[in-house]
Amino acid sequence: MGDRQQAVDRVDVIMKQVAQVSTAPDLTSKELCQRLQRVAHHLETRLRRELAVFGIEPWEIELLASLRRVGPPHQVTAGSLQDIMQLTTGAVTKRVAALEKKGWVRREVDAGDRRQVLVCLTDEGEQRALEVFATKTETEARVLSALDLATQRRLNDDLRTLLIDLEGAVPN
Repeated sequence: MGDRQQAVDRVDVIMKQVAQVSTAPDLTSKELCQRLQRVAHHLETRLRRELAVFGIEPWEIELLASLRRVGPPHQVTAGSLQDIMQLTTGAVTKRVAALEKKGWVRREVDAGDRRQVLVCLTDEGEQRALEVFATKTETEARVLSALDLATQRRLNDDLRTLLIDLEGAVPN
């Protein structure tokens, strides 16, 4: 672990260059944002590669997982999907339509409020999601494996604090 702390990464090189031209008194937040962006890029790239074997994109598994997480009958309004996935109305419509063509979701009019459209996970969609969940979880664990569990938990807590500040707390 000691060698890793002494090692220099690409962000260190970038930040050294930035420090030479910046008038900002502290670049810690910029440095952290650079690292978060790079880690997110690595995770996305590796997930795409691992999930490609199954013929599924990361956004597809995230939408299926969002429906599965709500529990039976595995359905939410299109508006709720917007909030859950942080997407625009148009993006939700496009993604739902693509998964509907594959038979993984279906749209239904909400019997309780006919103005609402429910997005429902089909049996085929649930089966497809179950086939790839383990691969996704294993890939995420591999990407973060350089950090011990205590460090991952601390980072998780710190990022939760940041997200609550940015997005607000949600009810349990």
